[in-house]
Amino acid sequence: MRKLAIGAALSGALALAGLAAPAASAAGTPDLTFSGVTVNKGKPVVVGTVKAVSVPVSYTLTRPKNLVIDQEKTVQAVILYRGTLKSLDNDLGPRRAPVCTTTATTDTTVTESCTETIVAAPDETLYEAADAGTWKAAGLYAHSDESASDDYLHSESDVTLWGNLASAKVQRASRLTTDAAPEPVAKGRTLTVKGRLTRANWVTGTYTGYRDQKAVLQFKADGGAYADVRTVTSGTGGALSTTVKAGRSGTYRFVFAGTATTAAKTSAGDHVTVK
Repeated sequence: MRKLAIGAALSGALALAGLAAPAASAAGTPDLTFSGVTVNKGKPVVVGTVKAVSVPVSYTLTRPKNLVIDQEKTVQAVILYRGTLKSLDNDLGPRRAPVCTTTATTDTTVTESCTETIVAAPDETLYEAADAGTWKAAGLYAHSDESASDDYLHSESDVTLWGNLASAKVQRASRLTTDAAPEPVAKGRTLTVKGRLTRANWVTGTYTGYRDQKAVLQFKADGGAYADVRTVTSGTGGALSTTVKAGRSGTYRFVFAGTATTAAKTSAGDHVTVK
């Protein structure tokens, strides 16, 4: 599958977006309709500190029957953006052309079912804490003409964006640990359960402590099911700590429900034998 030709991906076209009228009625703009936009199958996009995340996008495109979109001189796609179309704070677009299949035609229009993949990469397309949160989807159409020789160069591009087609939540990945001690422990003695909640920092490329967040300590007796014990608030460096009375052998774990900017996480369990 060939790469999108306008810009390295869509960045060249998007650089012009502030100069283009993002309305279907703009002069010279084809009548395109983007509908049914779904990002990442409706799930949050969770990104850590190293690995790029591929985000599937699907949508329906209706275009004029006589409009040729070759994904070289003419490009259509769906992008994700923060801010407004006039002033983009950040944007994410597909690196390869969408794949579209015709589903219906009329005398004047063609309707297509399209899929594409947007890449969210830490330190490449996600740079700061503000990139975690709700993004919006926009439909994009771009056209580029170029004439070049040793004696003459002419290049012109136009870009149109249709915004607020859908929303997607981009979240920092989180990590969570649990450690119960001492092990083994005598029945009735005090057991200390500690853990740590951290989340991806896209500025430093590391996981850093997430303080003042609530995590639920759960316990599962051998042969039983997990049940809530109590809620613990993370402190400096994301530290979690609480004490319980040892009653039965079983497994402890912390559960973090997540926030608007940080993904939910359940720690691995730590089994304790009670004698």
